[in-house]
Amino acid sequence: QYKFRDLTIEELKNVNKTYPSFTFSMNTYTFKDGSQKDLLNFSGTVPVKYGNSYNIPIHLWILDSHPFAPPICFLKPTVNMGISVGKHVDAHGRIYLPYLQNWSHPKSTVIGLIKEMIAKFEEELPLYSLSSSDAARRSELLSYIAKITEGETDMKSQSKIGGGKNEGCFNKITVVGAGDLGIACVLAVAAKGAADKVVLLDLSEGAAKGGTMDLEIFALPNVEISKDFSASADSKVVVLTVNSLGNAQTYLDVIQSNVDLFRGIIPAISHYSQNTVLLVASHPVEVMTYVSWKLSAFPKSRVIGVGANLDTERFQYILTNILKAQVLAKDAWIIGEQGENKVPSWTSCNLVANQTEAMAAHNSREEVANRAMEVLKGKGQRSWSVGLSVADLTDSILKDKRKVHSVSTLAKGCCNINSEVFISLPCILGTNGVIEMVKLEEDPLVQEKLQSTAGSIHDLQQQLKL
Repeated sequence: QYKFRDLTIEELKNVNKTYPSFTFSMNTYTFKDGSQKDLLNFSGTVPVKYGNSYNIPIHLWILDSHPFAPPICFLKPTVNMGISVGKHVDAHGRIYLPYLQNWSHPKSTVIGLIKEMIAKFEEELPLYSLSSSDAARRSELLSYIAKITEGETDMKSQSKIGGGKNEGCFNKITVVGAGDLGIACVLAVAAKGAADKVVLLDLSEGAAKGGTMDLEIFALPNVEISKDFSASADSKVVVLTVNSLGNAQTYLDVIQSNVDLFRGIIPAISHYSQNTVLLVASHPVEVMTYVSWKLSAFPKSRVIGVGANLDTERFQYILTNILKAQVLAKDAWIIGEQGENKVPSWTSCNLVANQTEAMAAHNSREEVANRAMEVLKGKGQRSWSVGLSVADLTDSILKDKRKVHSVSTLAKGCCNINSEVFISLPCILGTNGVIEMVKLEEDPLVQEKLQSTAGSIHDLQQQLKL
């Protein structure tokens, strides 16, 4: 069942060579959503010096998408050990490390992970010794919890047999990244009310850096905050907002840092939500949507960038409410690349009696479009405004609205574009992402601009290491 069996076996041989005392087995792992899977795992102790020398027991689960997804790591304390909750360990013994967050094959290995684990544990010892009376109470408590858990499992099984709410109809959205944009997306999606549950996947190191404390304090209904990829399982839509904050010197270095970050995220997300729609809001959105498509191996219809959706909504609003051009607004779109290279376009043209009238109508429309673009110019995209746009897109997907949005989609074959690039084009969105691309009016100038944009994006992509 392991997708990259030979790579996994080779790496585990190296682990066995370095840590021969580790024991390997196949066991059933239960994810947070209650789903189960038989996974390879190994247990053992790692040597840690903290004044004295300690052997810290650990338990690592190897996902079936390994080595492209990081292991799930736990402490495995004995009954006379207590867990010291800290920056890298939670109350359940789950281990969180920068190495796991930045996991990227082939650079990342289990041996490297264990080395960082030892280094971090030497800074902050994750376990402490219980007194004999504490150990006895802990043993009794663990036994009691085990009995309760078995009872809950039986109840869940009966519930599934007896029926209840159809999980297939459960609208769950995961937002990856707990920066300002990620939190804005969570708030906007929750306010929109289309999702039954919103998961914020905080991949930052340490709670304070993630900016999620206030969300935890003012606990919103149906919003869950997690550092565990398994919390995203069975999401209908996964929104990607993460951007690398590395010390890159050039624009290409910045993008490459984002690519490296995505290499550790997309395979894990794809593993837990194999039928999801990926909605990319990370920068630059055209390139990162392409990267998400390549790393996920999803069909092109299920990988979308937020693209020019926000600019299009603003453009149509300006035409309708400021310039009073309601007739034009319904067919007006911003397409191409997000940013300065965006292009106004139209999906249809009003029928006119002759060529002279057609030319006059075209000139009039161009004049109005230019005025609208001037009003649009300088209106930056704040986190909260992008969050509203994301909520708009997820609403159309979850409710299968079949509404037209200008989103980043694979443009190969459109407007004489022959390369695999994602640019914004008007698309009908539904449950499975892009249903159909809406045909644009044939305008040589617009097509020339799109081809130029596609060429620039393709040249940039060719310089990246995927």
